Amino acid sequence: MHYFIELKRRHKRHQEEFGHFFEGIECHHSYHREFHRMHKSVKYFRPFALLFNLLILFLLFQLVGLKTIVVLIAILIIAKEIIQVLFFLRLEKRIFKPIEELRNGVEEIAKGNYEVKVECSVSNEIGLLVYSFNEMAQKLREGEKIKAEYEENRKSLIASISHDLKTPITSIQGYIEAILEGNGLLTENKDKYLQIIHHNIVYVNKLIDDLFLFTKLDMQKLNFQFETVLIKAYMSDLMEEFKFELEERQSELIYTDDLEQDFTVCMDRKRIQQAVRNIIGNALKYGPEEGLVIKVELLKHGDFACIDINDNGPGIPEDKLPYIFNRFYRVDNERTKDLVSTGLGLAIARELVEAHGGSIAVSSAEGSGTRFIITLPFAG
Repeated sequence: MHYFIELKRRHKRHQEEFGHFFEGIECHHSYHREFHRMHKSVKYFRPFALLFNLLILFLLFQLVGLKTIVVLIAILIIAKEIIQVLFFLRLEKRIFKPIEELRNGVEEIAKGNYEVKVECSVSNEIGLLVYSFNEMAQKLREGEKIKAEYEENRKSLIASISHDLKTPITSIQGYIEAILEGNGLLTENKDKYLQIIHHNIVYVNKLIDDLFLFTKLDMQKLNFQFETVLIKAYMSDLMEEFKFELEERQSELIYTDDLEQDFTVCMDRKRIQQAVRNIIGNALKYGPEEGLVIKVELLKHGDFACIDINDNGPGIPEDKLPYIFNRFYRVDNERTKDLVSTGLGLAIARELVEAHGGSIAVSSAEGSGTRFIITLPFAG
């Protein structure tokens, strides 16, 4: 009896503690509605059942006598207690214990511990609730992981920006101070200082532009002007523009169109041009000052248009290939220290291409040039 009373007391406490937790949860299972219907029937049938039991006792008293009835009642009371104990043992296993575990899990979540997982082997509504709780905890863990990654990226970004801005600004400050001091500064040196200042200002301006663009891409807030474009005509016009620019830099661009017919691609003309420009610009920065040849080929691969860009530059070491699309990553800082290189060009190119549902791949070997392949899905 004491065990039964204790179970009832625990049941009441659980009801009070979890009343707010279960508020608003609707049960759509048919057996749950049936339970309430049966409960209502039993409630109204109880007086009739009591009268029926009294009638049975009266008849038994007439047939077997008082002693036998007392023995039967004692047996029934003992059986009732046994059944109640067994019932509440089962109730504890299927209801009380899972709710207790769930309450502990909620407290752990409230403390910020998202690694908690509630174990539950029952398959009733409590089991479904525990399953939903574990799903929620999993989502919270994933959210915390993403939050930590973003925080780490933010710190890394701030450190990279600080470093990349400090160098040119310090240089600008030094040369301006030298010009202001004068002290017999030759006109030739003054012009040289001004050129260096201009070069660094261009670098800072490009860094800010690239950083602004990359941030909008990363936050998925960059507006795209998508339209259906004939890829053969688009690439032909684009390559003519690049050919003219490369000729001015004493470099050569060879364009080949291997498409047998024209296909349409849903794209933002300006953004794809920027992605291609960043790759070609990367070849110009790292390539030889004379004799640089960039080959561009347009071809079809399944349902994709492929833009193959290959150069005869110095190539990229194999161990550095996995990092070249990382922001602010430079393969060789010594080779780019005098160039307007922000370390964001390839990262931006990849983001722009992926925003079109495409992909960008790279292969290279040191001393054998570098090859980029942009794939864009055909429209429709």
